[in-house]
Amino acid sequence: MRRVRAARSAGMALVAVLWIVAALSVLVTGLILTTRAQIGVVAAGRDAATGQALGDAAIALALQALLADSDRPAGVQTVSVTYADQSMQVEVAPLDGLISLNGASAPLLAALLQGASGLPPAAAQDLAQQLVDWRSEVPPTQTLGAAAGQPRLFEAPEDLLLVPGVDYDLYARIAPLVSADLRSGRVNPQAAPPQVLAALAPGDPGRIAQFIAARAGGQPADSSFLDPSLVGAASSGRFYRLRVSVPLDAGKMLVMTRDVTLISASSSLLPWRMLRQSRQIQLPGAP
Repeated sequence: MRRVRAARSAGMALVAVLWIVAALSVLVTGLILTTRAQIGVVAAGRDAATGQALGDAAIALALQALLADSDRPAGVQTVSVTYADQSMQVEVAPLDGLISLNGASAPLLAALLQGASGLPPAAAQDLAQQLVDWRSEVPPTQTLGAAAGQPRLFEAPEDLLLVPGVDYDLYARIAPLVSADLRSGRVNPQAAPPQVLAALAPGDPGRIAQFIAARAGGQPADSSFLDPSLVGAASSGRFYRLRVSVPLDAGKMLVMTRDVTLISASSSLLPWRMLRQSRQIQLPGAP
């Protein structure tokens, strides 16, 4: 009996030891995974901060080159800059290549809504007229700093979400193609992004591709296929959009966009003013 009891006690002790070892293994594994996750978060944050600094520096250098050039571009151009041994390409484009929320006519807004968001023609025309009516209304209570009796206007693309019929999906598709900072009623095709050109000339991707290729090569670009009532010449040499892509670890890209206006200021201030900015991280293989 003593031997049986001793064997049972030894077996129970062995089981207890095995349970303790298993629990410790689970605990150690959890600590290792947590530590790895924290290291990954810290590394990603450091990588993003470094990319942010490089992008800010690249945009600042491109703006300095833009200010030093007496012949400011009327169309899209690419500026090569180097900072901290990192070579980057900054795309500089006048803002009049976008569609003005406060100056575009209903037909131009309808073309945007139909071409860029896929709305049917009738729905696009109705919503375009709603946008015109919304910006033209005099609100019953004026916002701080607004003159009494003045139309509402769009202060930023985000104001589109205040218009009935504009949901977030629609806003996300058209927000990168519009501006609330200009009052131009037409689009400068030399500065227009491909999505705006596609909205102005739906169903003609071949000619749009030829136009963009000629424009990028510095050759005369034939814009006769675009509706002359919707396009026009460059309207301002002060408002620009700058865009830079900074490579990050693991093939990711930090895409930074800045809308600025060039101003005349004293030497103690920057000679440009930031209107709005955005950033996003693109994963490998993303368009």
